[in-house]
Amino acid sequence: MLFPVFLLLIFLLKPDLSKSEADTRNIIIPALEKATFFLENKYRDINLDGVVGFHILQVYLERALEKWASKHELLSQKARVERLVKKLSSSIEKATHSLGQSDPKYFKEFEPILQPHFWTLSPSWNHTDSSYAYSKFDSINCFTEKMSDKCYLYLLGTWKDHGRSCVVTKNCRKIMTKFGCSGYSLSHQLFYLMIADMKRCSDPLFQRAQYYKNIFCASMMKLNLMIESNGFRIQSRDLFMENIMFCGMSGFSDFYKRRWLETILTWQKPEEGCYGMPSENSEHPSLVKDQKQPLRRVKRKEQMFADGCSSHNTAVAVAALGGFLYYY
Repeated sequence: MLFPVFLLLIFLLKPDLSKSEADTRNIIIPALEKATFFLENKYRDINLDGVVGFHILQVYLERALEKWASKHELLSQKARVERLVKKLSSSIEKATHSLGQSDPKYFKEFEPILQPHFWTLSPSWNHTDSSYAYSKFDSINCFTEKMSDKCYLYLLGTWKDHGRSCVVTKNCRKIMTKFGCSGYSLSHQLFYLMIADMKRCSDPLFQRAQYYKNIFCASMMKLNLMIESNGFRIQSRDLFMENIMFCGMSGFSDFYKRRWLETILTWQKPEEGCYGMPSENSEHPSLVKDQKQPLRRVKRKEQMFADGCSSHNTAVAVAALGGFLYYY
């Protein structure tokens, strides 16, 4: 008779995981509603990075609704997300049109990644293996942003009019598989592999894509843990969220740590709904003035607003939060 009693105790003491997941969803959805409100207000001025981030968010929301379709206990959350997707679709369409007018050359080059069905999510979940991470990082500036953009255009087929897609040049092969890179260089290497996935490129390089993803995301996890141990310094937060966005999309679920979600939510500007730099009177203002980050968005592409909102910060934040919602 002791055995059934033992099983009963286990059942009673088992944590209510479904309630925990519901609570997590209930703190993410309001943050995404605020961010969508920001997009509604700023769609004329938001840059390409910002539009891409909201595109990725839209994919996550639509996939989440598919997962929740048969779960009647999620009716209220489903209704909120459905309304969110409707608002998001309208604002993304307007922002995309505005972007094409304000920066037509850059828009034309990256137009493929603004298509509704370009982005897909990893079909399965994985975990990073710390043994794959670099023992040391050789450089935070392995290549320039101009160089990485050129490699993306070769994959997208927009490097020239009527260009062939999935072109892998000798230089791109070299810099996009170079080991030891850090910072934005490292995340841009992963982004290169992701674009190849979306385009279904068949170059032999991409037959080893998972091998490189395992190394890159293990190293990006190491960087994120370092950023956390250093107290989430202001100049590191954008990279921290970008790493979660890219590795989460690549199927590495250990980037969706609950404590990281709670931290990211505290960085959102409550009134504006965006992410960006704190005001002059807030924590460590000198870090904002003095920061020098390789591969940060140059002025042509980054958009900082008068209220401290940043298109790139907001883009990586909403894409990361969308991943958290989908995972939970």
